[in-house]
Amino acid sequence: MARTRDGINELFDAVRKKWVRLTPEEWVRQHMVQYLLELGYPPSLLAVEKEIRLGELKKRCDIVVYNHHAAPCIIIECKEMNTPLSEAVLHQVLRYHAGLAVPFVIITNGLYCQGFRKTADRFTETHEFPLPAQFMNG
Repeated sequence: MARTRDGINELFDAVRKKWVRLTPEEWVRQHMVQYLLELGYPPSLLAVEKEIRLGELKKRCDIVVYNHHAAPCIIIECKEMNTPLSEAVLHQVLRYHAGLAVPFVIITNGLYCQGFRKTADRFTETHEFPLPAQFMNG
């Protein structure tokens, strides 16, 4: 759902239940939210722009997916379409992982997605998108 209000384009965020300014990054974030909902993730288990603390710093994760026990499972970092999925973007989401340990991290610019699974003490690239059934029972 979209609208223009006072000359500003906005989208309705179904997770935050509010209108947000349509920016290139927000467009990617909202499409990822819709994809998660279509996969079957309940909106009540998604957090958009989730604030976390990294020492003294406050940061915001674009999307955090939780399981039914309120444990975080996935961190998704969204970039606008013209931003390449670089090592710097991956390092950004891995810093978030330091404050919110999850088994999966995903980076996307709306055109491409890269997923990484935590195995032992490191992340390895995966080509399988984590599905709700992997997390919803535990």
